[in-house]
Amino acid sequence: MEEKNHSSVTSFILLGLTTHPKLQLLWFKVFTFAYITTLISNITLIVVICHSSHLHTPMYFFIGNLSFLDFLYSSIYTPKTLLNCISEDKSISFAGCAAQFLVSGGLAYTKCYLLAMMAYDRYVAISNPLLYAAAMSKRLYIGLVATSYLSGFDSSILITSYTYTLSFCDSTIIDDFFCDLLPLVKLSCDGTDSYQSLLYFILTFNIILPSALILTSHTSVLAVILKMHSTEGQCKAFSTSATHLTIITLYYGSILFIYTRPSSSYVLERDRVVSVLYTLLTPMLNPFIYSLRNQEVKEALKTLLKTQTAS
Repeated sequence: MEEKNHSSVTSFILLGLTTHPKLQLLWFKVFTFAYITTLISNITLIVVICHSSHLHTPMYFFIGNLSFLDFLYSSIYTPKTLLNCISEDKSISFAGCAAQFLVSGGLAYTKCYLLAMMAYDRYVAISNPLLYAAAMSKRLYIGLVATSYLSGFDSSILITSYTYTLSFCDSTIIDDFFCDLLPLVKLSCDGTDSYQSLLYFILTFNIILPSALILTSHTSVLAVILKMHSTEGQCKAFSTSATHLTIITLYYGSILFIYTRPSSSYVLERDRVVSVLYTLLTPMLNPFIYSLRNQEVKEALKTLLKTQTAS
C-alpha cells in the first residue's frame, strides 16, 4: 500500500460509537440528554457562584472553574458526535481534528490538575479550619488554578505537535467518536515506540502525579476525620470526601485504564465505550456531586430565582 504522510492527509473519518443505525439513534438520544444536562447544570452553577457573594470562597472558585472546564470540554466534541449520528458525512478536516485534539486534551489535563488542587484545598479546610482563610489566600488559589491551565495546555501542545507529525499510512478512518490518542496511534506507521514514551511522560505528570496528590490529601483528610470527637462532623466530612473520591475514581480510573497499557493491548471497541465515562458521564455528574446537592448552593439558587422572579 502506498504510504501517506501527514502532509497528504486532509481529513479523517470518525466512525463513532457504532455503525448500526438503530444504535446510532440511541447514542444520539443519550448524548443529547447528557449534553443538555451538562450545559444547564454547569452554566447554572457558574451563574449561582458568580451571583452569590457568600460563595466567593476558594472551594467554590475551584468548583466554578471545574464547571467551566466541563462545559467547554463537552462542547468541543459533542456537537460533532451528534451530527455524525444522524449524518452520512462523518468526515472531519485534518485541522479540525488537530484543534479538537489540542483543546480537549488541554481541558482534560487541566481538569486533572484542578481536581488535585481541590483535594488539597479540602485537606487544608478540614485539617486547619481556623487558619484556612490565611492558608488559602486569594493570591494562592488563583495561582493554583492558573498553574492548572498553563500546565494542562502546555502538555496538550506538546502531545498534539508530536501526534500530527506522524505518518498515517494505513487508513484515515478513526475508530472512535472523537479525535483521540489511541485511534490516531493505530493509524500511524512510524514513531509508535517514541510516541509511547512521550505518552507515558505526559501521563506521569498529568495523571499519575495529580492522582498521588489526591490520594495523599484524602488519606490525610481521613486521618483528621477519625480524630474528630463529633460524630455529626465525622459523618459530614466523610460524606463529602467519599462523594468527591467517587467521581475522581471514575474520571482517573477510566483514563488510566485506557492510556497506561501497551499499544499492543489496545481494543478500540472496548476502550471507546470506557472513554464515554470521562467524556460524557463525569461532566454531567460533577455539578450534582460537588455542589447542586449542597445546602449553600441550594439556598443561593433559591435566592437567585426569587430575585429574577421579582424583577
